Amino acid sequence: MIGKIAYEAIEKNRPIIKDLADKIWKNPEGPYKEFNACQWTAQVLRDAGFDVEVGVAGVPTAIKATYGSGHPVIGFLGEYDSLPGLNQKVCTHQELDSNCGYGHGCGHNLLGSAHVAGVLGLKKEMEETGLAGTIVFYGCPAEEVLTGKPFMARGGAFDCLDLCIAFHPDSVNAVYTGTAVGINSVKFHYHGKTAHAGGAPQNGRSALDALELTNVGVQYLREHVTNDIRIHYIIEDGGMAPNIVPDYARSWYMVRSLTREGVDDVYTRLIKVAKGAAMMTETEVEVEFLGGCYPTQQNHALAKVLEDCMAEIPWETFTEEEKQFAKEIDEANPISYNRMVNSGFIQEGQHLFEGIAPTISGNSYGSYDVGDVEYIVPGIMFFTTCKSVAAQNHHWQTTACVGSSIGEKGMTNAAKVMALFGLKVLQDPSIYQAAKAEFDKTMNGRTYQCPIPADVKIPE
Repeated sequence: MIGKIAYEAIEKNRPIIKDLADKIWKNPEGPYKEFNACQWTAQVLRDAGFDVEVGVAGVPTAIKATYGSGHPVIGFLGEYDSLPGLNQKVCTHQELDSNCGYGHGCGHNLLGSAHVAGVLGLKKEMEETGLAGTIVFYGCPAEEVLTGKPFMARGGAFDCLDLCIAFHPDSVNAVYTGTAVGINSVKFHYHGKTAHAGGAPQNGRSALDALELTNVGVQYLREHVTNDIRIHYIIEDGGMAPNIVPDYARSWYMVRSLTREGVDDVYTRLIKVAKGAAMMTETEVEVEFLGGCYPTQQNHALAKVLEDCMAEIPWETFTEEEKQFAKEIDEANPISYNRMVNSGFIQEGQHLFEGIAPTISGNSYGSYDVGDVEYIVPGIMFFTTCKSVAAQNHHWQTTACVGSSIGEKGMTNAAKVMALFGLKVLQDPSIYQAAKAEFDKTMNGRTYQCPIPADVKIPE
């Protein structure tokens, strides 16, 4: 039976993978600072016989680990960064686990580790059956700021691939064929002139005024964009004291759209708003472009194979204790939970999704930087249940779930799916041929152009 050797290898390596996921969860690191996660992940792959390169494409915490030879070449897109402000214990109420502010509120401790487990299982079956082809694990940093894979793509990290697959923890087991939005990320640095705000305000030129006028201008801009556009921001620095006219202020903006063209268009208009605000306030604005990513572009030929894999693998099941944990998480989200019940997605009283949901074809207004790879080669993405059905993403509730046995089981399920997917692709050349034909038709002569210019440096 295809996959049996891979499943057994995944189970045999389970303590190693669990330890990896647990260490990454307990030691959350921010974008481009994933030094421990990178080191631990690379060592597991070296010990398993992969040819491992760290610092691929000039990104210090990026990994490229290769096994096999020849075509097809399959890329497995792992991640391991975390989010600020989401540190959390494995419990059903909000409680810090340590003094570290970061936490895995998106489940990337499972995401990278699942891909590792998947390629370990796949490698073992390739060895024992003499199956040809090449598998490549990528450790991709900084997905949470959506620039890790674009920087890697700019450096040619994915040029060797024929196709790719990506898993993401979620509340459901499903293949994803919708479009997740692309993004541009930018910081505005406003420079003015300080003065006594009460005694000599006429001598000041407020950087904060420029920042706030930019925000006002953006609110008017929202009326004149397409429905898929999302614009959001924070104020990182608004001055030191109210009686001092601020000579410096800083905001951070993100622009999202279902098309790369939509991102670029609205981003250009946003820059005009910021520069206009600076003119109105007689200040200066410095535009710091942080980067951006493409929308996702899922491949339906690969989706069909992935659907078959999800129907065939042996699934982990959840215990009553795990279901009770999930129930307590969901009780804090009654609106979201009731919406899912009323939609028929789950039954009343169900708090962990089991089984396989229909393929999700709806668009998402969140972003994944896997789209940059999916515009280079055919790609597909899927989810497995790693948290309660109503646990909020980018929230301490997700951090709690993905640090628990619920997350571990979802990670193991995902590893089996990816191993079987890889085996099917390696055994049947027609799969890649169909995926490539669809990809070429979708691209229609276009080629990937990295949204991050060469003069934008990789963050240190």
